[in-house]
Amino acid sequence: QVQLVESGGGLVQAGDSLRLSCAASGGYVSTYTMGWFRQTPGKEREFVAGITWNGGRTAYADAVQGRFTISKDTTKTIIYLQMNSLKPEDTAVYYCALRWTLTVEIPTQANEYTIWGQGTQVTVSS
Repeated sequence: QVQLVESGGGLVQAGDSLRLSCAASGGYVSTYTMGWFRQTPGKEREFVAGITWNGGRTAYADAVQGRFTISKDTTKTIIYLQMNSLKPEDTAVYYCALRWTLTVEIPTQANEYTIWGQGTQVTVSS
């Protein structure tokens, strides 16, 4: 069974950078889309960024466009989220997610993804 493990969260100040990683293990993953979501208490999980299995297509939420960059390891099922110019409103638990697909669509709805990581806390102080 495929599992996702995130790492890289932490406490930083506004304006700082962080890089999150998400590695898939425990099974064979062929064609898929992977994404990053985030959630704060009392709110729904929201889409942050997504990438296709070949790294050929990416998508971003408006709130992070130009500040965050999603990328993928060329040989392994690992994705990264480089977060620059962090703001206090970026504070959340960040989750990695995966969905098997034969298309290059990058859904922004959490219920389109079937495998989830345990989450990693990102806290940005002002």
